[in-house]
Amino acid sequence: MASEPTKVIAGIDTHADTHHVAVINEHGKPLADKEFLAVGSGYRKIVEFIASYGTVTAVGVEGTGSYGAELARTLRGEGLTVLEVNPNRAARRLKGKSDPLDAYQAAKSVLEGRTRAIPKAKDGPVECLRIVRSGRASAIKARTAAINQIKALLVSAPDKIRAKYRAMATPALITALQRTRPTGHLADPEYVTLLTLKALAVRCQALGTEIEAADAALKEILDSYAPLLCDLPGVGTEVASQLLITFGDNPDRLGNEAQFASLVGVAPVPASSGKTTRHRLSRGGDRSANNALHQVVLVRMGSCQRTKDYVLKRTSEGKSKREIMRCLKRYAAREIYRQVTNPRPAPDNSDLRQTRTAIGMTITTVAGELGQWVSIISRLERGHIRNDKLAATYRQWLTEQSDKRAEVAQCRRG
Repeated sequence: MASEPTKVIAGIDTHADTHHVAVINEHGKPLADKEFLAVGSGYRKIVEFIASYGTVTAVGVEGTGSYGAELARTLRGEGLTVLEVNPNRAARRLKGKSDPLDAYQAAKSVLEGRTRAIPKAKDGPVECLRIVRSGRASAIKARTAAINQIKALLVSAPDKIRAKYRAMATPALITALQRTRPTGHLADPEYVTLLTLKALAVRCQALGTEIEAADAALKEILDSYAPLLCDLPGVGTEVASQLLITFGDNPDRLGNEAQFASLVGVAPVPASSGKTTRHRLSRGGDRSANNALHQVVLVRMGSCQRTKDYVLKRTSEGKSKREIMRCLKRYAAREIYRQVTNPRPAPDNSDLRQTRTAIGMTITTVAGELGQWVSIISRLERGHIRNDKLAATYRQWLTEQSDKRAEVAQCRRG
């Protein structure tokens, strides 16, 4: 009778040039460890090395988002289960640190169930979003630095230059400086100042063009990959791209919306004591995604009637603004998770304008009757904002007006 194949678990400590691999059996016994080059041929040798000791149940890899990114892709391509492992700081303090020790600790973390995180796939449109956003962020930072340098130079510039440019708004200032044609010699401070200011202004405009191109690329990727995500109130290109990056190219790695809430730092944290029962904001998770949700909540608190009503209700119950925003972030995270995992289009409100025009009603009259700004009604009709409650009220009001006009017309004919 043939014996069952040995089940093994691998742990990998990744570095820029080499990866150290350790293999243990299902009982935690060390079997072997070896170092490999961090190149394509080295990745294939790693797969062969691990498989030579038995059936591989899982592979724990450190740094799946950096040095181990390509290795993780290769392992997944071979059908292996890859888990992301964080360094065990406590074990390092007790037993020291070396590449073999770190590799064995990674394998033991998987065996003991201390890590269940599935790494991001990094092989699809979301990875493209991350790369574009990375370049965009550096361009924004460089443009800000150039603008600050221009303003700093104007502070100490000769009076003729300072008097001409310092009162201008930033966009007009950049345009004016870019159009200048300094003349003189390099021993003249006024000429050198203008020459430097022009160079900085040209740099600002070039960076602005780069940022616009990045924004267009982000929108194009979103329109093809997740076109319905931006239908949610308060979710634009910037927010949507960041949240998708947090999800990764394999959103199924998150089992439920509670895990997503924890990942973005909006899961409620108990902060009760004595007779006080409350929760506080989480300080964990992806802070960039948390900031994106914060922007969503701020927009909704300023423009979404449903959110405004909720804020008033919770305020009357004695909740602080911080606690209310924590609740709103949690609700927003739940809504976004459902939209990403089960996309649903926003309601079509194109009939509102058609009906209003058919009964001869002006948008100003509608705004006055519904107690809304004209711009809000206009944006709702064009599908630029989503407010299901307002749309339903608007549609019902139009129906009533249409019925009244029909009754009047019938009475006149009678």
